[in-house]
Amino acid sequence: MRRFLFGILFTALAGICYADGPQDNQFDKVRPVPPPGVKIEDEARKELESGVSALQTEVDKLAQSTDALVKLNLPDVQIYLNAVKYALKYDEFLINAPNISPTTKSGEKKTKDQIEAERKAALERAAKGQVDLARKALKNGLQRAKELQDKKPSWSTAKGLVPRGYQSKIDESVQPYVLVVPESYDPKKPTRLDFWCHGRGETLSELNFLQTGKGQFTPPNAIVCHLYGRFCCANKLAGEIDLLEALADISKKYNIDSNRLVVRGFSMGGASTWHFAVHYPSLFCAAAPGAGFSETPEFLKVFQNEKITPTDYEQKLWHMYNATDTALNLFNIPTIAYSGEIDSQKQAADMMVKALDKEGMQIPHIIGPKTGHSYHKDAIPLINKFVDEAAEKGKPDMPETVKFATFTLRYNKSYWVQIDELEQHWEQARVIANLKAMGTQCTIETKNVAALTLVDLKAEGTTLHVLIDGTPFQIERVAGNKADSFHFRKDKGAWKVVNSPEHSGLHKVHGLQGPIDDAFLDRFILVKPTGKSANADVEKWVNEEMNRAIMQWRKVFRGEPLVKDDKDITEADIKSSNLILWGDPQSNSVYAKIADKLPIQPKADAPKIVPLLIYPNPLNPKKYIVTNSGFTFREYDALNNARQVPKLPDWALVDISTPPNGRYPGKVVEAGFFDESWKKK
Repeated sequence: MRRFLFGILFTALAGICYADGPQDNQFDKVRPVPPPGVKIEDEARKELESGVSALQTEVDKLAQSTDALVKLNLPDVQIYLNAVKYALKYDEFLINAPNISPTTKSGEKKTKDQIEAERKAALERAAKGQVDLARKALKNGLQRAKELQDKKPSWSTAKGLVPRGYQSKIDESVQPYVLVVPESYDPKKPTRLDFWCHGRGETLSELNFLQTGKGQFTPPNAIVCHLYGRFCCANKLAGEIDLLEALADISKKYNIDSNRLVVRGFSMGGASTWHFAVHYPSLFCAAAPGAGFSETPEFLKVFQNEKITPTDYEQKLWHMYNATDTALNLFNIPTIAYSGEIDSQKQAADMMVKALDKEGMQIPHIIGPKTGHSYHKDAIPLINKFVDEAAEKGKPDMPETVKFATFTLRYNKSYWVQIDELEQHWEQARVIANLKAMGTQCTIETKNVAALTLVDLKAEGTTLHVLIDGTPFQIERVAGNKADSFHFRKDKGAWKVVNSPEHSGLHKVHGLQGPIDDAFLDRFILVKPTGKSANADVEKWVNEEMNRAIMQWRKVFRGEPLVKDDKDITEADIKSSNLILWGDPQSNSVYAKIADKLPIQPKADAPKIVPLLIYPNPLNPKKYIVTNSGFTFREYDALNNARQVPKLPDWALVDISTPPNGRYPGKVVEAGFFDESWKKK
């Protein structure tokens, strides 16, 4: 393993992952994230509200257009509208708390009145600064709206910093991202694209994010995308889908070379980079994580000084985002880690180095000596050289060897290897696959895999010879096909060739494997009950938890969830969306239609025990239903990004006689995972 040390201290303007400390380890004393916004003057508020109304009118006109150019570029206008509208609606003119020195420049101690006066003046300046940003956003939005009405969006061909946006499939929200488009960009030539994942910033409202600068890493011949990542969630859950949706949107607007995608980030963004690299190993040609965290339990002990007492299912759910657990997946993605020598977050790369060592693998780990939570100036050219060389080479079209590990079918693919079924979720599954003889011979070793596909396998010959866990197969390729897919499934412990990856009956497959939080990675609708619950206490709890889920989605994932009354759910909704059912079969008519088809139902003899679960929707088994739950980490867990992982498995029974708190929706009396056929164990 290569390690690089330098001796010059350098302070960088990288994103900072603030140390929360033991004061944030208490369920009953949870500070709000994001923090309360600064108050702006009434006159300024009226001015901005008027500006929002004017821009909203223009956006509404544009939304009626059927022109493809207008549809493609309308989110680029809406990002400015939303930035100001949300700040007003949710009082989110967010600023960092002013740092007032207790002494004067001459060293004299200030009085309390002096300190308070300085603090008040600093807040007033900050409030005016936020108003100025809002005015600027409205001006930019109106200018873009006018250009789009004329079908001449100048920003679509602009170079330099270019804020853009897309409409998310998850909740129909418009999410921003900021591009750095190089002067060398030529739309006729495929261009490398680097993603930058930002550090933790609890005041990073949409309004503040639009001020994103170019950053420290701006390759001269690459577009750089600064991801908003749904605010401050380390690109987990909806923040993870943000990169995929931004990539799809950028690919519509620019000529992107899909073989030259790079992911980088620092601090919280370094954690995001580890996560993306191991879970999407065939998407990127290189990864460059800096600081951050790479797993949950040890990081919380070191960084948060937290005493951890997880349940069995919580420990299993850590596998969803612990990069150390699937470090094997870096086999085909060139990765370079960076840490400051005296940065506590060096722990992240150290943990990954240990995990990789167990797999017989190594990566370069650059360490800036005597450097804290920042990039050492002499490290930057070395990181750039490594990444540039990998990007110049590009990711392999079909690597000879694929090594892949996963604990869940949510992440089931690396290059030409796709795992279709597991023998047991939340136990490590592994595939080591090798191609030889111009793609006509394939040797595969598996662990905890029940079905797999060799995807679009390219070969020169007409016959494919496969040896899978010692069992040989000889398969004739389809005449004239340049690339075929081949499907295998275990039957009573023996591998067989099958015609399709489809499984008869209910079975856990990619995108339908749980846990509860998985429903919120795709389009979902919260379904409100319009009837009366069988129990008044349940009805009160349901209303409070549903309203909390709506509020928390906005705070954590920066969207306004789609909410509909049960009686208004249509066939189109059932076809297109995961349905989050609130209430019980007595109060929610959609719940009533499927209650007898669920493996767990509310019981009359236990009226205060509410079942929370995820399950394929009996009305459309290609989508989920969830009962009485939003995403499962709560306010307490939002205080540290390493905590922002699923907290409940596929199902849970909650005693609501115990009041909810910042960690739990009540007393979890029992919880677990359904088996691979969606049956309760």
